[in-house]
Amino acid sequence: MRAIWKGAVSFGLVNVPIRLYSATENHDVQFRQVHREDGGRIKYQRICSIDGEIVSYDDIAKGYETEDGEMVVLTDEDFKDLPASSSKEISVEKFVPAEQIDPMLYDKSYYLEPDKASTKPYILLRDALEKENRVAVVTVSIRTRMTMAVLRVHEGVILMQTMLWPDEIRKPDFATLDDDAKATKQELAMADLLIEQLAGDYQPDDYEDDYAAALQSLVKAKVEGGEVQFTPESKDESGEVVDLLAALKKSVDKAKASRGESTSDSKPAAKKTTAKKTTAKTTAKTAAKKAAKKAS
Repeated sequence: MRAIWKGAVSFGLVNVPIRLYSATENHDVQFRQVHREDGGRIKYQRICSIDGEIVSYDDIAKGYETEDGEMVVLTDEDFKDLPASSSKEISVEKFVPAEQIDPMLYDKSYYLEPDKASTKPYILLRDALEKENRVAVVTVSIRTRMTMAVLRVHEGVILMQTMLWPDEIRKPDFATLDDDAKATKQELAMADLLIEQLAGDYQPDDYEDDYAAALQSLVKAKVEGGEVQFTPESKDESGEVVDLLAALKKSVDKAKASRGESTSDSKPAAKKTTAKKTTAKTTAKTAAKKAAKKAS
């Protein structure tokens, strides 16, 4: 694994330097959009909706659209004034019982690895969390934005799980549940019996992503069967150079057309060029012969 962030866990007067690693990874098969006929990759240009011109990355800004359709353009200077923190610190705010945190609040998971010199305080924090059966509520800034998170122990390692803010959790509002329908005693008894029959411990290895496995087998069979198309990649994956050259060519042709000159799409008069070159060569040869006679 490769560390994605370096910082320190701070609780009380204790400071524990750590490295952060993504604890999860996506195993979904990744697809690209391609041309059905030849397998060529589909590329998109960044076109301004107002002037129709291609826009370079340097000229792209963030915009917020209001409810009435107006656009507020935000610059880098605007974002600098926001209360964002770039601190490399995971600050422990409070230790709370694990059951008080609704799992719905959890977002992304990260492993914390201690530096060699900070192994002892790391183990101290880990063992204390396990002994007290509590999690540490922390604040942390990743990619300049401050977020809430919790530290808990997972398989002998301190795990940090970022959390959603409370106002990011949507409240269910289903009119169908406002009805007076109620389950009878007999129905509840039957449901209890079914739950009892299906009760057991959760074993992750008992489950498999059948769709992903079947999809990988399908792709493998096509590769082994020779059902592939060679699609050479362009040197510039972003298409920036291609787009720029196309825009420059279009501008040159437009300028030439305005002056009545032929554009790059016009075919050159090959015969006239050849005739001029031939005449020039003949004239040069004749002059050389005359010079030789005078010299003799």
